[in-house]
Amino acid sequence: MPTSFHRETLLRQLAATPAWDLIVIGGGATGLGVALDGLSRGYKTLLLEQADFAKGTSSRSTKLVHGGVRYLAQGDIGLVREALHERGLLLRNAPHLCHNQAFIIPNYTWWGGPFYTLGLKMYDLLAGRLSLGASTHLSRAETVRQLPGLRPAGLRGGVLYHDGQFDDARLAVNLAQTCIEGGGTVLNYFPVRGLLKDATGRVAGVRATDQETGRDYELKAKTVVNATGIFVDEIRQLDEPAAAPLVQPSQGVHLVLDQSFLPSAAALMIPHTDDGRVLFAVPWLGRVVLGTTDTPVPTACLEPRAQEAEIDFLLRTAAQYLTRAPTRADVLSIFVGLRPLAAATAGSTKTQEISRRHKIVASASGLITITGGKWTTYRRMGQDTIDQAIKLGQLPAAASQTEHLAIHGAGALAEKTASPTHLAAYGSDQPAILQLIAEMPALGAKLDAQFDFLQAEVVWAARHELARTVEDVLARRVRLLFLDAAAAVRAAPTVAALLARELGHGAAWQVRQVALFAELARGYQLVDSQGV
Repeated sequence: MPTSFHRETLLRQLAATPAWDLIVIGGGATGLGVALDGLSRGYKTLLLEQADFAKGTSSRSTKLVHGGVRYLAQGDIGLVREALHERGLLLRNAPHLCHNQAFIIPNYTWWGGPFYTLGLKMYDLLAGRLSLGASTHLSRAETVRQLPGLRPAGLRGGVLYHDGQFDDARLAVNLAQTCIEGGGTVLNYFPVRGLLKDATGRVAGVRATDQETGRDYELKAKTVVNATGIFVDEIRQLDEPAAAPLVQPSQGVHLVLDQSFLPSAAALMIPHTDDGRVLFAVPWLGRVVLGTTDTPVPTACLEPRAQEAEIDFLLRTAAQYLTRAPTRADVLSIFVGLRPLAAATAGSTKTQEISRRHKIVASASGLITITGGKWTTYRRMGQDTIDQAIKLGQLPAAASQTEHLAIHGAGALAEKTASPTHLAAYGSDQPAILQLIAEMPALGAKLDAQFDFLQAEVVWAARHELARTVEDVLARRVRLLFLDAAAAVRAAPTVAALLARELGHGAAWQVRQVALFAELARGYQLVDSQGV
């Protein structure tokens, strides 16, 4: 069995490398994009993540690969054009995780049809040859047919357009695997505690700790990139304690409902709610994701919680458009992500009006920080960051190779009709998982009777996807926590037993892991959330 994805192998690589060209702090979308771009240019690259890959914001998106229809309405043509280009590349480079998704904007006013049709024709035009399909005007009857569950009273018609959808956390895992296959070293549960500086005061590496062993490391590098999302200011203050904040956290809340609330292959998009936000109801992995809010919060944390006003807003707004109004009791899971928006300036009060463009800054000591942006443009963010390091003379010139770089799993894809069909998300890894089940038939059992996720996926996650905890598996490898928190709690003991066997842990570890996961999962169950 190949051991390239084993933590022990990666730690040996760490010990055998006296100095790196590039150290990336942060294992979310941005950090993985930076690391992969550096590796594509031939730089010796190390990525360190304080928790698990995509533990924070990068696993808590609305699951859209999109240009940003609302940014078009705001007149940010350049941002939309760039995002549409990157959308097309991502669907091409990771076809096992990203696909074309139809969206419908319902029109309840006389002017809605012409207005949105014209705007979305511009959206199509900006996508160019990477377009996912032309937008079209729909009659009232066709809108109701394609969106059963939509409130028909007062409906005049709709506009259908195309964007992308994906599994965010699984893409992060696949990017980490791609980095390893490209010769990189990536480690989760390896927080950076400090920065190394040379005699001239230039950043020359990091101090980091292996959270599993407690061992401290001093790791040298030509370039250090701070790609920690909502936590970038914490790393910047290790360099410059008085540094002014770069980011203002804004949280987006998502409610997960049974698909019976919107039994459609198409997604619902409301471009202008009562308070000016955009609302989506998107089919995802057999459920409907309802979101999102855009609420400024004072501090960043790894497990943000929804405010009661946000929950009420989502339920109330959904009730205005769905024939069956969802209630708190209908929410199967609730998850919250924090966006690292640019820190507010004078006169800027609405987070939905703050630019989603990414920003790259270099400190006097040479620490490069990348913030802002979104999943769709992760590749471009990585490219721009490494370009900046080259411009500053920190790295030798080399061209990025990521534009056409296939992501792990994007090889010869298994048939979508394979049983069980959800394994298609593993792409070219699917045959190996089926072979694992053939060798150990007991692993073909489900983790929970209501879902198709299999015990074999837990073993695969431990052996090949760097999963270390029950949370890693149920939150970010098979996504059960995000689909049905109660079902995830039921599955936790089985996952703990499988992981313990793979990772060499005893009974006490299993008990502790199940208890920790149950405590975490309470925050994803609306009946237990405290709105803090």
